[in-house]
Amino acid sequence: MSEHILVIDAGTTSTRAMLFGRDGVLRGSAQAEIAQHFPRPGWVEHDPQEIWQASLNCARRVLGNRSPEGIAAIGITNQRETVVAWDRNTLEPLSRAIVWQDRRTAKDCAALRESGREDDVHRETGLLLDPYFSATKMRWLLENDDAVASAARSGRLAFGTVESWLVAKFSGGDHISDASNASRTLLLPLGEAGFSGDLCDLFGVPHAALPRVVDTHGELASCDPGLFGRAIPICGLVGDQQAATIGQGCLSEGETKATYGTGAFILANHGTEIPRSEHRLLSTVLMQRNGVRTYAIEGSVFVAGSLIQWLRDSLGLIADASDTEALARSVESSGEVVIVPALAGLGAPHWRADARGLIAGLSFASGKAQIARAALESISAQTHDLARAFAADGAKWESLRIDGGMSANDWLAQDIADILGLAVERPRFVETTALGAAIAAATGIGWFDDLAEAADAMRGEVDRFDPCMEDGVRRERLERWERALAAA
Repeated sequence: MSEHILVIDAGTTSTRAMLFGRDGVLRGSAQAEIAQHFPRPGWVEHDPQEIWQASLNCARRVLGNRSPEGIAAIGITNQRETVVAWDRNTLEPLSRAIVWQDRRTAKDCAALRESGREDDVHRETGLLLDPYFSATKMRWLLENDDAVASAARSGRLAFGTVESWLVAKFSGGDHISDASNASRTLLLPLGEAGFSGDLCDLFGVPHAALPRVVDTHGELASCDPGLFGRAIPICGLVGDQQAATIGQGCLSEGETKATYGTGAFILANHGTEIPRSEHRLLSTVLMQRNGVRTYAIEGSVFVAGSLIQWLRDSLGLIADASDTEALARSVESSGEVVIVPALAGLGAPHWRADARGLIAGLSFASGKAQIARAALESISAQTHDLARAFAADGAKWESLRIDGGMSANDWLAQDIADILGLAVERPRFVETTALGAAIAAATGIGWFDDLAEAADAMRGEVDRFDPCMEDGVRRERLERWERALAAA
């Protein structure tokens, strides 16, 4: 009897395979890091073949000696907006993938804004003209990579986001993309079933190279039986932030989650009505079943956990990311040190690709403890900026559900509650992105009637953090943040 869901979580810095039971309990996990390539300042690339091989190897490791008959379905969740180009005949990548963090197309986006196209694009897609999204990455590859351009001319080119690439490899050639990921490309009108020819023309992307848009959960594709000994159905495809929203059980309108991983991403369920932001937030597809969509309002922060990784790998201030909690607790304050982590520009609600990171307020009293604490405080401050934007758009948060690797830091969870002045809930199993993909696949294969029933069965217990910071302290912190932000 099939009792497990296999999840592939293809993230920005690593790929994992995770095995979940019907009760949502993790039964096994395997992980492999993904190499980051930075060929020029502001450029970020991945090797698509490495992503595929890591996904396959991790899946085989976590399955071990288990019979493939015991795996009911596969769910895939992934870093969004990252673009992969491959040959649809050979299924071989044509170039390195351009990662969502990459800023090389900033001038192209600025030119489109100056031509007056942003309002129209925002109204159709819910997105802004920023290099974060996929379309200008696709155009750059067509204009700058001979192999990609040649494949386009001969009709061999396939473009897709990471889940689309993995499905093609797992299935032996199916070219599909789920609606949640497709809504991050700048090429999908939120109210239309598929990619827009007009938007493809605007961005210079051949419509024929794009995948077919499908639901986020249902029987979407099947694995090549040669990979695992059985044609396991692929029944869940969800972008990582939408998956975390599902994993947090934010399935009713107004419920809000924040995921703190490489970046920080906050989504509020907006129901079946397409949201319209007036404060530079994004509208996106949260999920789709039988062609019916649920939408979300989203605020995206580009740098969160990657700031801690930078402190560790580039500055050598810490040996492990977990060191930041002890360092933050070791001092009473950051000593007026403020970090604006614009290492890849600023995301919502500022959308300044030209912004650069800074550390302000340094003195001889500043040490690595103050800098580590300021790094964590910057995450809370960016969350506060988004809370104000959501409230201005009529989506004020009543509470916040947090997850992701950084949320395991108790000091940070409490600081977010303090700066927001709101209760914060954190599941004891913080990997809700993978859990959300498992919930989607479990519903897609028919274990449950809908996502809400699946979430009730598969979500675990939560911890709660209530605000306790004095108003004056909060106000002073936020004033220092605003001054540093203006300087960046």
